[in-house]
Amino acid sequence: MPGSSPADIFAALGDPTRLALLVALRSGGTRSIARLAATSAMTRQAVTKHLKVLERVGLLRVERSGRETHFIYRPEALDGARAYLDAIGGRWSDVGSAVRSSKV
Repeated sequence: MPGSSPADIFAALGDPTRLALLVALRSGGTRSIARLAATSAMTRQAVTKHLKVLERVGLLRVERSGRETHFIYRPEALDGARAYLDAIGGRWSDVGSAVRSSKV
């Protein structure tokens, strides 16, 4: 669902297979399960399972056309997670600067 927490997004992205599917989808356009499964060693059922996880956290949008289901990557769904990483990155930079400037 759109608006998932950063933790939900990170959990969904914590699987190498799902990361690979997002890379395949990021080029734009829609991709069917059959097309995504054809480019991997996974079955359609396995691809579907991973795509549903990504859809659940809002990283994918689904369009149905007859019997085919097409998936579309939603990069804007990463905004909350990206902001969280930026906040953490800024804090670590601050800590690193403080450590480097102190001469103990």
